[in-house]
Amino acid sequence: GCSKLSSITIPNSVTSIGNEAFEGCSKLSSITIPNSVTSIGSYAFSGCNSLSSITIPNSVTSIGEYAFWNCDSLTSITIPNSVTSIGKFAFKGCSSLSSITIPNSVKNIEDNIFQSCTSLKSISIPNSVTSIGNGAFSYCTSLKSITIPNSVTSIGDYAFSSCSSLSSITIPNSVTSIGNFAFSYCTSLKSITIPNSVT
Repeated sequence: GCSKLSSITIPNSVTSIGNEAFEGCSKLSSITIPNSVTSIGSYAFSGCNSLSSITIPNSVTSIGEYAFWNCDSLTSITIPNSVTSIGKFAFKGCSSLSSITIPNSVKNIEDNIFQSCTSLKSISIPNSVTSIGNGAFSYCTSLKSITIPNSVTSIGDYAFSSCSSLSSITIPNSVTSIGNFAFSYCTSLKSITIPNSVT
């Protein structure tokens, strides 16, 4: 809640950024995370709505829940292959984020992780991912197409709900379950092929 803090230098003696560390620092426009940091806590940068870019070093292995929630000026972010877990709601409401690459070290796309990322036009899901969580891409109203790799076995409730620009989607024959309301209000979706693997 340091609403006037505009910049900060984190020394390379720091190994972790704790929960809520910079939450509500609404004037913080840039930050460099040193490559000594291995974890970013829950709500760490939540509500830092002046933050336009951030580089996560390849020392980081985990990003906590709500870590960048409502960072609505964030236009780009690079997630390195060292990251194995990204928490629920991590990028929810990052409405300026136009593209993001999920590293192939991530196994689960957690619940609501990209919810309301309204500028997100494309996303690459690596074939390390086995599940797409509840509400994961809900209200991503600019998302036009998505390819789900054949490593994914389940698509959660509301996963693509209200993705009103989504016109094509590929569901591989590795998927066995599609959750409730998964594609509700996908008003641009004209056809979908559900493979025989889905029970």
